[in-house]
Amino acid sequence: MKPDIAVVLSGIRLRTPTMLSAGVLGISAETMKRVADSGAGAVVTKSTGIEARIGHPAPNVVEVQSGLLNAMGLPNPGIKQMSIEIQKLARTEVPVIVSVYGFTVRDYAVVADRACSAGASAVELNVSCPNVGRVGCEFGQDVEMVGRITRTVKAKVNRPVFVKLSPNVTDIVEIGKAAEKYGADGVTAINTLSGMVIDINTRMPILGAKKGGLSGPVIKPVALRCVYELYESLRIPIIGCGGISSWKDAVEFFLAGAASVQIGTGIMYRDLAIFREVNEGIASYMRDNKFQKLKELRGLAHRR
Repeated sequence: MKPDIAVVLSGIRLRTPTMLSAGVLGISAETMKRVADSGAGAVVTKSTGIEARIGHPAPNVVEVQSGLLNAMGLPNPGIKQMSIEIQKLARTEVPVIVSVYGFTVRDYAVVADRACSAGASAVELNVSCPNVGRVGCEFGQDVEMVGRITRTVKAKVNRPVFVKLSPNVTDIVEIGKAAEKYGADGVTAINTLSGMVIDINTRMPILGAKKGGLSGPVIKPVALRCVYELYESLRIPIIGCGGISSWKDAVEFFLAGAASVQIGTGIMYRDLAIFREVNEGIASYMRDNKFQKLKELRGLAHRR
């Protein structure tokens, strides 16, 4: 029998376990539909707030060894315009998860409510962007604040709520537990690591915002460790994210405890073909090792 790589994530059925991560190609219905047609089981939009935002000044992306450093600053058209794109995508069979951010707890609830009204399948709370003050690390590193945001949004919407966790903390499990305690249906681990690059000729930081978020293969070991630790303490599903650029990477995340995986920077290396390649590789691995359902892989690295 052909291995079944479909996933049911907090009630949402994904025909494949790969998802588009927030911040990459998630600004228009047309682009996100292309991603889904390439094999993604769901798409996550670019993080959206109440009002449109220009973002940080250029340069805001720089390539580093085995990854990217970006300081985009959450540029987005605002939830009113994004709702139009959500509505277009909702007419298809593509599960669309809307990434939302805010500068206050109320902001998160308002944006999440409007996203769900437009047809979002779920929302992902971005409490962990590392390069925008008052919306990023200040929220994602605060156990009480993560709990308050999660509880408030859960009381406002009737769709699954996922919390995207920051790796820039002392104990990511503590933050994950707070999200779970206050009603999160799952967590995404991880967002980018905080970092910077300095030009030795100008002797100045290269990024316009000085610091940015590190993504790509270079952060995979950190992301994998976070998923592993979270799996040992949480009961809710974990979406693995960080450095996935091959099917082998994805399988590692499943063995660590992830229920599904998100791909972002990997698109730069493999284009949209990465979704098909990863899905086919997972299926081949399952067939070769006599696994019928993907959930049979979940957490096997925790065997004593």
